[in-house]
Amino acid sequence: MLTAKRVIIATVCGFLFGLVCMYLASSNPETPISVSLKLTILFSRTLMGFTIGISAFRLSWWLHGIMIGFVSSLPMALPVMDRIEIFIGTFAMGMIYGFLTELITTKAFKAKAACR
Repeated sequence: MLTAKRVIIATVCGFLFGLVCMYLASSNPETPISVSLKLTILFSRTLMGFTIGISAFRLSWWLHGIMIGFVSSLPMALPVMDRIEIFIGTFAMGMIYGFLTELITTKAFKAKAACR
């Protein structure tokens, strides 16, 4: 059964990782990013957390987070395919954020997915 505790914790983690990701993306003063891109990053990572919270895939917790982090990074990675380092970094950070969100949700707060 889906629990509100899991959904809320995972969504908050996604939001916090969205803030971290937004900060890292805008840390280079030579190439400022637009407000719309900052909001896209924040909403994308928050949606990743929400998806982790509601997902019922029958996978181990760590693989679940990595997989959803990878898939949820697709919309942010496709527009930057011409800059390969940002393209790869988007997927890598998405998988890391997904893993950490699942780790915090499942292990630290003991909010296991409904299917496990």
